[in-house]
Amino acid sequence: MDNPFVIDEEQRAILATVRRFVDEVVAPVAAELDRRDEPAACFSWDIVEKADAAGIRTMTLAEEHGGIGAGSLTTAMVIEELAKGDMGVAVVMAQTLKLAQILQTATSEDQRRRYLPKFRDDPRAVLAIGITEPETASNYFVPHRVPDAPFHTRAEKTDGGWKINGMKHFISNGNVASLYLLFAQTEKGKGLAEGATCFLVPRDTPGFTIGRVHDKMGERLANNAELIFQDCFVPDEDVVGAVGNGFQVLVDFFPASNAYAAATVLGVAVAAYERAVEWAKTRNQGGKLLIEHDGIATDLAECHMLLDVARTYIHRAAWAADNRELGWDPTFGSLPKVFASQAAWKIVTCCSEIHGGSGFMRDIGYEKLIRDAAAFLHSDGVNRTLLLKAAKHMF
Repeated sequence: MDNPFVIDEEQRAILATVRRFVDEVVAPVAAELDRRDEPAACFSWDIVEKADAAGIRTMTLAEEHGGIGAGSLTTAMVIEELAKGDMGVAVVMAQTLKLAQILQTATSEDQRRRYLPKFRDDPRAVLAIGITEPETASNYFVPHRVPDAPFHTRAEKTDGGWKINGMKHFISNGNVASLYLLFAQTEKGKGLAEGATCFLVPRDTPGFTIGRVHDKMGERLANNAELIFQDCFVPDEDVVGAVGNGFQVLVDFFPASNAYAAATVLGVAVAAYERAVEWAKTRNQGGKLLIEHDGIATDLAECHMLLDVARTYIHRAAWAADNRELGWDPTFGSLPKVFASQAAWKIVTCCSEIHGGSGFMRDIGYEKLIRDAAAFLHSDGVNRTLLLKAAKHMF
């Protein structure tokens, strides 16, 4: 049985491949892409195609479906490595990797037959999940089990399927995905936890269009966008699970999602820490290297400690997601990201200050790392909401 705290040889080989990909493909272009004015222009199809060529895009698919069957622990490690190169690239891949896991576990045999080969064979195929709405965001994380807090995107039964109307926003990969898992309210008089259904919606479905691409402060190499549905017809055979039981799909098949989000922001913190250590070992101040000043050394020691604890928490949660029979803790579905994002924010700002005035200069790179780290104080659930979610499980 895998030990979540020991990296095996297969994982070492996979991580070596990912590091080469980051060094050769992501790092040389990340800063330039990030600075583009048009949000959609920050996304790179070249990176996606090269991620496919490296085997990263499909790695969570089982071998029978064309992947390597990477588990949640290995996937979390890969996401951290990607985020060291760029958070947005990590988000694009993390969304795709976790939704590919769902495509082969939560779907029917017919759905797998129709959709998995298309995903596997298209080097540009990335995936998205439509949950968040302008009026319905934290409701999904808590969730509020009351009729006054449904999804506003609604699906009404019609001959042979469902007619969907409404809008989602802030959707990662929203404007570039080829296939979407969409959550819509199908039962009136119920909250989203009891009355929503999950649908598979291909990108070219009539009545489904993309709205604006959001202009974000950070995490810019991943696009977030609006999804708009106007009498969008989805056939019965594209319902995932049971009608009205969409929320249970998330509960049953999304256990590692929070750990993946935590790994994403952890990678940003690692990048900030490694740059600060290198700077402290070469920058002379007051007649000696920065690293020889007690205050700097203790700051870096604290950053190292926070990174190690966050990574240990992530690995424990990711391993438990694949071994739930051995003692799954429901708080693993919310707290790792909270801790990792809080730690990352402290690390990135601390390491920027270690650089002094240079840390404020754009070409050093901390300006981008700070903007990226800020994203995950909110992304994948506002931290305060996730703490409340955990408390509800605990008490």
